[in-house]
Amino acid sequence: MAEDRAGPVGPDPVRHGPLPPVLFLGALVVQGAGHFLFPVLRVIPNPWNLGGVVLIVAGLGVVVVADLQFTRAKTTVHPFKESTALVTTGIFGFTRNPMYLGMVTILFGVAVTVGTLTAFLVPPLFGWVLSAGQIRMEEERLIRVFGSAYTVYAQRVRRWL
Repeated sequence: MAEDRAGPVGPDPVRHGPLPPVLFLGALVVQGAGHFLFPVLRVIPNPWNLGGVVLIVAGLGVVVVADLQFTRAKTTVHPFKESTALVTTGIFGFTRNPMYLGMVTILFGVAVTVGTLTAFLVPPLFGWVLSAGQIRMEEERLIRVFGSAYTVYAQRVRRWL
């Protein structure tokens, strides 16, 4: 289900930072560099590390499904543009941030695939950066735009899982 906006909300004090996909690509670069420059303790040996591919594919699937739901609701996935619909069903009925959850899952998949301890440092750090900055900013905007509809949704559905 997608709910329409609560009404005009006035000027939005948009705080711009890097787009989440750019942060994600940066996290992948840091993860790869950390693995190759500091390959500390291989914690997942071959062939078990190939299980990471399953996580990568699952994470990609979550991102694609969430994107398709936004497209069907005719609202933007761009975090610095105003949402025109509140999507609360489908994958958004399980997590308020499926795209970000998908990104973190991909990073965990990469960590499992490369199998070194260093690679496992990035996914939780990336999740924390998203929670402390990007998600907080987006939720403030969603409350301004959708009012109590978003508040009720946020009480019903967890931020991550």
